[in-house]
Amino acid sequence: MTRKFIPVDESFRQWREEAGYLAAHAALEDEFAVASALIKARGEAAMTQEQVAKAMGTTQAVVARLESGKSMPSTRTLERFAKATRTKLRISFEPDEAKPASQARGGLQR
Repeated sequence: MTRKFIPVDESFRQWREEAGYLAAHAALEDEFAVASALIKARGEAAMTQEQVAKAMGTTQAVVARLESGKSMPSTRTLERFAKATRTKLRISFEPDEAKPASQARGGLQR
């Protein structure tokens, strides 16, 4: 039996046409951004997951889960990761381009 492989860009084109795909993808944007930042910090520190885990006092599996983007780590965990990779954690608040400022504040007016 021969299996047909579909190019990734074609798959994404098809998924984008499905109802709910873009909303679901946008809902995970923050998790992906955190995971990407963790992977980048570890890479720039030239460390393996095992080395980061040892410096954090945890296991390689925990570091792998952090980098998977499947959950949002606590600030304390991010601080431990930053210390392990000899980086500094920075958190910022940015305007939500999808909502007008009045909605973002819950619509409260004085």
